Amino acid sequence: MWYSKYKPARPRKINREKWVNLWKKLRYYLFATLVLIAAGIVFSAFLQKVLLQNHQTIETSAAQHYAAEVDGDLSTYKALISYGTYMLDARMEEGDSDEDIISRINQYCIRIQTILGQDQVDPYVVYKGKIYAANPWEGDETYDYPSSVWYKEAMEHRGEVVFTDVYTDSIYHRGIITVVGACLHSDTVVALDIFPENLNIQPSGVVPAEGTSVFICDTSGSAVYTRTELDASQQQVYVDRMLASIQDGKVGRYDSFVLGMDGVRRGIYYADTENGWKVILTVPVDRMLGQLTQFIGIYILIMLAWIIGFAVTIWHNLRLDSMVERSSETIRVLSNSYYGIFRVNYEEDTYEIIKSSPYTRGRLAREGPYSEFVSAISGLMDADTVNEFCKSFSSESLRALNAGHIRDYGGDFLGRYDSGEKWINIRVLFDEALGPDEAVLCFREVDKEKRREIQERKLLEETLAISRRNEKSKLSFFNNMSHDMRTPLNAILGVLDLLRQHAGDPQKVREYADKISYSGRQLLDLVNDILEMSRMEQGKMTLNHQAFDLEECVQACADSFRPQARQEKKTFQVSCKLQDKRIMGDSTRVTQMLNNLLSNAFKFTSEGDTVSLTVRQMGGPPTPQYQIVVRDTGIGMSEEFLPQLFEPYIRETRFFSRQVMGTGLGMPIVKSLVTQMNGQIYVDSKLGEGTTFTITVPFLTAAAASAENQPAPAPAAEKKPEEPCSLKGKKILVAEDNVLNMEIASEILTMNGLEVFQAWNGREAVELFLASAPFAFDAILMDMQMPQMDGCEAARKIRAADRPDAADVPIVAVTANAFAEDIAATTAAGMNAHISKPIDFRILCATLKDLLENRPGSEGAKNL
Repeated sequence: MWYSKYKPARPRKINREKWVNLWKKLRYYLFATLVLIAAGIVFSAFLQKVLLQNHQTIETSAAQHYAAEVDGDLSTYKALISYGTYMLDARMEEGDSDEDIISRINQYCIRIQTILGQDQVDPYVVYKGKIYAANPWEGDETYDYPSSVWYKEAMEHRGEVVFTDVYTDSIYHRGIITVVGACLHSDTVVALDIFPENLNIQPSGVVPAEGTSVFICDTSGSAVYTRTELDASQQQVYVDRMLASIQDGKVGRYDSFVLGMDGVRRGIYYADTENGWKVILTVPVDRMLGQLTQFIGIYILIMLAWIIGFAVTIWHNLRLDSMVERSSETIRVLSNSYYGIFRVNYEEDTYEIIKSSPYTRGRLAREGPYSEFVSAISGLMDADTVNEFCKSFSSESLRALNAGHIRDYGGDFLGRYDSGEKWINIRVLFDEALGPDEAVLCFREVDKEKRREIQERKLLEETLAISRRNEKSKLSFFNNMSHDMRTPLNAILGVLDLLRQHAGDPQKVREYADKISYSGRQLLDLVNDILEMSRMEQGKMTLNHQAFDLEECVQACADSFRPQARQEKKTFQVSCKLQDKRIMGDSTRVTQMLNNLLSNAFKFTSEGDTVSLTVRQMGGPPTPQYQIVVRDTGIGMSEEFLPQLFEPYIRETRFFSRQVMGTGLGMPIVKSLVTQMNGQIYVDSKLGEGTTFTITVPFLTAAAASAENQPAPAPAAEKKPEEPCSLKGKKILVAEDNVLNMEIASEILTMNGLEVFQAWNGREAVELFLASAPFAFDAILMDMQMPQMDGCEAARKIRAADRPDAADVPIVAVTANAFAEDIAATTAAGMNAHISKPIDFRILCATLKDLLENRPGSEGAKNL
């Protein structure tokens, strides 16, 4: 029994504890629930108030935007009327005829309709009792305009622009508004009828709430413009009711409403225009509070999720604090690059020190007038910089920079410190994080960077100046190079005239032919001056020492100038006083040197002047000194020009009465040649008296060279190779696109016993070579510039061919160009040698002899 009594008692104890624990857990929840319910009610009321207040702010702002839009349109109409009255007053004061004034009235009306739209306005002008309109009215001649409202108001407010209230026009029989203005000095009236039903007023950026009605009424309360769902018959009644409520002060609060014609409560918001019109907006209250239920539900969900959100917020804040700290460290590092940072308010004309510099310590207070800051900083600058600094960093300048949306502005100045001068960079920074009228001024030392920049800029300017000077000199060279070609051409033409006169004398013909040949090669040498200059600049010019007769060389060079002397009526004297005439040297270079000196002498002399060439020997064998003197009585040279005489492309022509052409390379080449020959050159010149060039060069006599067992080749005049050379029977592939050049080359080669195979372009040359048997051709002469495929490309394809003779068949470039870059291009393309046009068979023979002797596995050179 005891046990049975005990069992029922235990469950009762457990249930009691359970409810107690449950109550303990739920009491806070229930209390929180009651609090949440109360908070929901309070929040709903608060939210309703906030929504209504927000709508009041938004819709009032919208009404103000509508009012501003109306003011803008009315200002446009006012400006057009003012312009019309001003224009007509001005025309009438200047006395323009009625026809001119009426024409201007018509143009004015048409332009207004073009600008504003024909369906929007109707402009017209009353001039001398007659109405002129863009669209003439029916019955305007009988229209009693003096009694009209708009005319009376215009006369009462002469010189002003007046807006009438809405009235029913007797012409259109509908409501219109007239903008009118009368001229000051006449009864002329300019008017503009506005049709309210055609107005389309919609401010940019304003999106009315759904169900919003818009009413615009004039000073009399008449509706000028409406945007509503009400019938036209109800609109004016509703407008009158709203105006009465506004006048009685029943509206204006966020919770004041009017009852619409449909019985719906509506919030009313209004604004006034500058001319007294009123803009009224009404919004249904249900629309404004339509989301209140949703907001209450969202509020409950937010409260339920508050704990989770709070935890997430705490975590996010901790993480954000860490990021902010890192950002602050980064900002501190960036600010350390500036030794002085100042915050400026340019409207209040004040400054505040954010980071003080050593210079400003003791000179500036922590805060103060901006003018004191400018004055203190100006102490670092010179007078010119101070003026520019005060102008560029004044309060007015900072204001203009901010207005122009310039966020970063500044520059460098040379600061004067006790320790010396240093370049300082000053920057003014604008940012949205600052106040609307504030900027930050930063100072940073950039002395090393600025001085390096100045040095680099100076170097760049010097380099640019040199480049421009060289470009100018080379341009002058290319413009004038034809002049130096004229001398040998004149010699050729002169000798040809003599040849025609002595055609029946074989001896004379041979003599003249030799002179023509000599002058022709002299002309070719002039063209090669360009190559000589290129070689000089690259240090690749060499001398070809041979035995030659110096006197014959001098006389041959002088003979080419005698026809020119006779033609220009100048005295030309040549004198040679030599004991050892045959010497070792480069006759071509000597001729080139003499030709340049004599050419210059004849260029800068006039009719009746004298040019003399004197060559004499000083000292005896084995290495006597030979002195060459070229003297003229021409215009001479200025002292300023003499130091530039031997610079490439430089010429002096300012003191000569006629234009003198030339390459500007003659004297630099002469100077280089004399230096190469271990000689000296001296110049003596005076303006108006003439010029004397004196060259002293040591030459080894031919006899001394023979005594020393040195080979003594034949004289340069004969230009015979040391050993007889023959290419008879050799097969040569010639690639040339020019018919005349091909004919000359083929004839020369055929005359010397060679078998010629012709190719008219690079592609044809490659095809002929590939179609031939291996080692069929002993050599290839390749023109550089040809159609379809140039010489360099053809040479590369031949070298790349898969056949035993492709790699070592001699390929010789033949071209009129003799530039260093052309020689480099042929070498890169795999060509073995380079000769110039026209082909000199003796040079070709010597070139092929060397190439064929060194050709692996070839028997081609055995018969040479």
